[in-house]
Amino acid sequence: MTDPLRIAFIGTGKVGAPLAARLARAGHAVVIGEVRPGSESVRQAVARDPRLSAKPVADAVTGADVTFLATPFHVVEDALRPVASLLSGQVLVDCTNPVGPGLVHALASERSGSAVVQGAAPHARVVKAFTVYGFENFEDPTYPGYEVRPTMPICGDDEDAKATVARLVDHCGFDALDVGSLAQALHLEHMTLLWIRMVRVERRIPDLTWTALRRDGIRA
Repeated sequence: MTDPLRIAFIGTGKVGAPLAARLARAGHAVVIGEVRPGSESVRQAVARDPRLSAKPVADAVTGADVTFLATPFHVVEDALRPVASLLSGQVLVDCTNPVGPGLVHALASERSGSAVVQGAAPHARVVKAFTVYGFENFEDPTYPGYEVRPTMPICGDDEDAKATVARLVDHCGFDALDVGSLAQALHLEHMTLLWIRMVRVERRIPDLTWTALRRDGIRA
């Protein structure tokens, strides 16, 4: 693979850990940001692949090309506050979901979670991605028998940042679909709520994704 990227992760739970492992296997230099020394989730994430390593979160994001934010939404601002200045100019991938009690939008749909992320890291180039499915599809995005891959919608205000994230989406086994500016993040968060309600409440199988088709046969 040409031009491997330096990638940091803040948050390595059910979403962050499989994505970090996939990107390490794709040849990128992936470092896990350790918010708390001795974190069990970090230990388990690093154990997935010997190519992964862990550092204190400030050291992990310093010099990174891309940082993934994959924490629970309610700790987003606390997680970003100590490193916001270090993220200036960086691509910041917002993998968080503002899900409130009763499976409603935690911000009452008045603004997106990505707007909160951008406010907490005002000089980062925020791209929403890896949010519309459950963690099961990050563990294994393959759907044998189909000639298309699952689509991963992304959005952001910086075209170069979106191009970088689209490349990483491809390396994680999805086809990226640029749906527009960061204002579209609110709609992607509602897609997440739809998926959660279908799978976690209606008890459909989690092996459920969407794809985007065009009549001219060109990938969307």
